[in-house]
Amino acid sequence: MTTTAGRAGTLRRRFLGVCLAMLLPASALADLPGTVAQVKPSVVAVGTFMPTRSPQFKFLGTGFVVGDGRQVATNAHVIASTANSRSSDERLVIALPGSGRVSVRAVERDERDPDHDLAVLWVSGPSMTPVRLGDSDAVRDGQDVAMTGFPLGASMGIVPVTHRGIIAAVTPVGQPLPSANQLDPGAVRRLKLGGYMVFQLDIVAYPGNSGSPLYDLNSGEVVGVLNMVFIKGMKENAISSPSGISYAVPISYLKALLAR
Repeated sequence: MTTTAGRAGTLRRRFLGVCLAMLLPASALADLPGTVAQVKPSVVAVGTFMPTRSPQFKFLGTGFVVGDGRQVATNAHVIASTANSRSSDERLVIALPGSGRVSVRAVERDERDPDHDLAVLWVSGPSMTPVRLGDSDAVRDGQDVAMTGFPLGASMGIVPVTHRGIIAAVTPVGQPLPSANQLDPGAVRRLKLGGYMVFQLDIVAYPGNSGSPLYDLNSGEVVGVLNMVFIKGMKENAISSPSGISYAVPISYLKALLAR
């Protein structure tokens, strides 16, 4: 038989549980391991493959599967050094993480948006698992996010690594030119367009994270593509003394590129 005191105790515990849930931030209630497990199968490495080279696979950056499962999104600067021609022995490829030997798939063609540092690669082989693209216009300052990619992938291997943080600000930015020699017609057009809004992140990123999907901690929907890390001093400091300030391109620009 349940006593009055027992019923009161049960009600009190339920009430405290509801109050705790209301007080805790959404990130405390989110299933981060579950969200990471949802996104990780869609994260791939981008690089070049040459049969006569050792190692055969050369890592360039991170990408993630989109569209119908045969497209991979990454940064335009990740593949900027690769030739448009695929006739040489060196081929642009994606690599699928896994134990043992790296499994690669050839890139058949690509579409680039240098104005927003984005690229979409069409790859051979069966369809893969695409991520779900969210609404970057709904992103707010302070929102909990995570990214999964391959920091220092050239030395640490093709193992997906996840970092978490927050949206620190939605801020305007432009694509700077390394030198005046690169002031070609395309660069002049981008200068005329001016800056555009990006996500400033309070999150640690390293070389190799370029092209990583930035996703909502709760839903797993991708809201941005990591493309820059703020470096204090010399380039080597990105590894030895990371600033913890990174930037991501809103996913709305990738949606526009996919719609071309």
